[in-house]
Amino acid sequence: MLTALVSSAYGQERPGRFEVRSASTVLSGGVYVLEARVEYRLSEDARKAVDAGVPLTIELEIAVIRHRRFWPDAEVATLRQDYRLEFHALSERYIVRNLNTGEQSTFGTLFSALNFLGRIDGLPVIDAALLEPGSRYDGRIRALLDKDDFPGPLQLLAFWRKGWSLESEWFRWRIAEK
Repeated sequence: MLTALVSSAYGQERPGRFEVRSASTVLSGGVYVLEARVEYRLSEDARKAVDAGVPLTIELEIAVIRHRRFWPDAEVATLRQDYRLEFHALSERYIVRNLNTGEQSTFGTLFSALNFLGRIDGLPVIDAALLEPGSRYDGRIRALLDKDDFPGPLQLLAFWRKGWSLESEWFRWRIAEK
């Protein structure tokens, strides 16, 4: 209630944003695994929608890029990790489901659910054997709200409203120099 009063007093809603704060890879058992932190702040429109029972799909796009000196960099691998965030009205719990693995977790607050989503630990990215010796490899990651998964009328609304365009910048880091 206080948030609604404050935002209406200033004539604008609090904007949402997604931001990748850090990312790095660690070699574990011959596979590079991702450790990353992402800050998710939903816009007021998105918060209202999820509280009303509209599921939101949050997507992580990850790419492995081979750095080339005289040619454009080459994308050698891509990974897409999708999560569904929804509110279950009967239990009054927020559910986060990994759409790639089917695993799910529940949380008492939206803040807790978003913090859980923002901790990526041990996500396999690429097998070290696929990296060429003598080459430098970088990784990049970004997070975005997938508007294509919205119900029909909400897709149209999301197209026109700025509060639905939640997408981080690409975050780039060094994976390996083999």
